[in-house]
Amino acid sequence: MQYLISVLDDRTGSSTPDEDAAIDAFNERLVADGHWVFAGGLSAPSDATVIDARGDGEPIFTDGPYVESKEHMAGFWVFEAPDLDVALKLATAASKACNRRLEVRPFL
Repeated sequence: MQYLISVLDDRTGSSTPDEDAAIDAFNERLVADGHWVFAGGLSAPSDATVIDARGDGEPIFTDGPYVESKEHMAGFWVFEAPDLDVALKLATAASKACNRRLEVRPFL
C-alpha cells in the first residue's frame, strides 16, 4: 500500500543545512529498506496557479494557492508500506528528520 506524507510548514525555504542532511539520510534509509516511492519539495504557495475548468465555459486561472491558510504543503513523500502502522512509524521518523508536522493519507 502507498501513503502520501504531506510536509506542513508556515514558512517557505525554511529548512536548515542540518535538516537537509537529516532528510537526505532518512531518504537513503527509505530506499535501503524498500519504502521509497517518490518525494519532493514544493515552491512557495504564491507560485501556485489554480485552474477551474468545470462546466461549459472557459477555464479560469487564478494566481496563488487554492486556499488561504497559515500553513501550506511544503513538500511530500510517497511511502510504500505494508500497513498504516508501518507508515505511521516511517512518518514519525520523517517528522523528526525534517522537523515539521506531517499528514499521512493512504492512496485509494
